[in-house]
Amino acid sequence: MPDFPIETARLALRNFQKSDLDAVMAYHALPEVQRYLDWKARDRVEVKAALDAMCAQQRLHRPGDVITLAVVKKSDGLLVGQVSLKWTDATAGQAELRFILSPTQRQQGYARESVRAALDLGFNEFGLHRIFARCSARNEASAKLLKELGMRLEAHFREHALFQGEWDEELHFAILDREWLRGSKVKELKRNMVA
Repeated sequence: MPDFPIETARLALRNFQKSDLDAVMAYHALPEVQRYLDWKARDRVEVKAALDAMCAQQRLHRPGDVITLAVVKKSDGLLVGQVSLKWTDATAGQAELRFILSPTQRQQGYARESVRAALDLGFNEFGLHRIFARCSARNEASAKLLKELGMRLEAHFREHALFQGEWDEELHFAILDREWLRGSKVKELKRNMVA
């Protein structure tokens, strides 16, 4: 297991704590966030149950395990979202990436920074072969972010499910370990050339 917190330039990714309830409530209870959650989180009781589950999601030992990390700004300690990896297949070394950022903290690069750290964690620390992510076709910001991080669009499921009376469309993205490593090396070379 890696040492937590995992630090990036502006963020610390750490395990969730019971004391995070109010911060998690601030974004989980929003209808625009609830749409993408796997569980109900409309009131304090439901958000507490979700937080209890996330507090327990600290290791990847076997398929089905999830590690969920709080995304915290180092400058002021504000919890701004979460990122997780769910180990889906041991033989193929696959995991699903998920992330949520508080709507009040968007368009500041925090999602990019935390998702990049989660991909590094999955490939470099857990030795995964393939990481995939799903998002709604309506969530243009998430789709753009995943593409910019080098994930390829592998599927577009049209009208695959009804959600609150409307047809939902889902995009599936993925990246392989060698693709992530190659992209990371190219970025490092470019940084070194500029410096």
